[in-house]
Amino acid sequence: MPDVRRIAERYELLERFGHGGMGDVWRGYDAVLDRPVAVKLIRPQAVTSPQAAQEFEKRFRREARITARIRHPGVPQVYDAVLGASYERLFLVMELVDGVPLTAYVRPDRPLPVSWAVAVAAQVATVLSYAHDVPVVHRDLKPGNVLIARDGTVKVLDFGIAAILRTDVTKLTSTGSPIGTHQYMAPEQVRGGRVTPRTDLYALGCVLHELLCGRPLFAGDSEFQLMTQHVNAAPTPLRQLRADVPEALEELVLDLLRKAPEARPADVQEVYERLRPFLPAPGEEPAPEEAGPAGTPDPTGIFRRPYAPRSRVGAGSVRPAAAAPDAPPVVPAAEREALREQIREVHEHYLALMEEERYAQAAEVVDELIGPAARALGSDNKAVLRLRTWRAVSRQLAGDHRAALPEFEALADAFARVGGPGSEDALNSRAQAARCRGELGQVTEALAGLNDVLDAVRAVDGDASENAVELRRDIGMLLLAQGRTTDAFDVLDPLHADLCLVFGPDDELTAEVAETLAVIRLDLGGDGSGCPA
Repeated sequence: MPDVRRIAERYELLERFGHGGMGDVWRGYDAVLDRPVAVKLIRPQAVTSPQAAQEFEKRFRREARITARIRHPGVPQVYDAVLGASYERLFLVMELVDGVPLTAYVRPDRPLPVSWAVAVAAQVATVLSYAHDVPVVHRDLKPGNVLIARDGTVKVLDFGIAAILRTDVTKLTSTGSPIGTHQYMAPEQVRGGRVTPRTDLYALGCVLHELLCGRPLFAGDSEFQLMTQHVNAAPTPLRQLRADVPEALEELVLDLLRKAPEARPADVQEVYERLRPFLPAPGEEPAPEEAGPAGTPDPTGIFRRPYAPRSRVGAGSVRPAAAAPDAPPVVPAAEREALREQIREVHEHYLALMEEERYAQAAEVVDELIGPAARALGSDNKAVLRLRTWRAVSRQLAGDHRAALPEFEALADAFARVGGPGSEDALNSRAQAARCRGELGQVTEALAGLNDVLDAVRAVDGDASENAVELRRDIGMLLLAQGRTTDAFDVLDPLHADLCLVFGPDDELTAEVAETLAVIRLDLGGDGSGCPA
């Protein structure tokens, strides 16, 4: 297994994917709950004495608890707060968000559609309303602290971290300078004055201005020049930079950017109400000119289809025929052997994680090697298919049937190409895909899939092979789940007789089927008897 750092005997740091002035962000794993997490490592640079450390610990605990009270889908959950024994490092363990940073949306050559920019600002305003009610002031709102999740939901990161590191009693920053990012810092922050919810409104104005015109509010060669402009310089009205910005939206941005806090909107609720006229209406389809940057999630979707269910998992649909794989690349022998060694190491790690029932992490470990292996060996290479099978199985055991279903269907196609549609691997993949459908509530499709596989298994191995009896058991249980009690009995009763004959009445599967039959017999008015004489 690879050498990984572990915190609190529970959280593993796997990969650093972010770095900032306050510390590093790691992709991690919670070994107890078998789930990915984000771990924010914060370095309090000026905790230099036991007394300062004790004060810092109190503040850290308090602020972490306050941050955890912001109950909103747009705020990644805080799972845990861990302070190192030396007080030199502290960790916030948080929800890991799969999304795109707002910085990817800012393009000087192509400003965002108005509807996209407003949808982001409206969602941020909603998040801030919940935070300000706690009350928590963000203090460092900027595009780098905003993620757009794959479903278009805006996530605001790093709540409370500025508060944890604020410069009062213990002077936790080495310079005593105000906390924030200079391009988005309100005048009162620059001056070191009192920070209020309206401080976040100024930063929101900076972000909305940047989204609409593609460049920051102010530009300067130094932090001092930027801070001076925030205190003294008038912002350029948006319509001078982009003519299609509505006049009322320009006015809102200018109000958010007022130098005096009391001149800004009263609160984020007012900001949201002023944004509403520019949001898409429920059911409204986007116009061609409303397309945003390629490959980025659409933040307007939650307004166009509020509370929409998740997309279907292909129920009842016909999958397109799989494309023929590319010819395997020519790979030098030394590189192939190195890759095989990597696969052996990953397999060892995978087995260890599976033994500990850390299925989600096992899937992640395998996933990292599948891409490089497929590029080097070809997508239908046996070793690559083995890796893909391990990933699918671990996802299925982790309960992520939505992700496992397309995996098994793709594997069934691949194994059919390699070994024929009746090969054991192809049939096993088809059966597992059907079982995933059953778990997802697609019982009719699941039954059809399992019966097809059972017919193929019977033709080769008969009714009492290990695969056949498991398929018959699963078919009977799905029929029972559909309320088709008589049909379930007609499947399970002969299965039970075969199990008694081949494996004996004390076998675990035999006993399981016997218990199910006893319940069915009672429901049908029978006597609930067991194995035949």
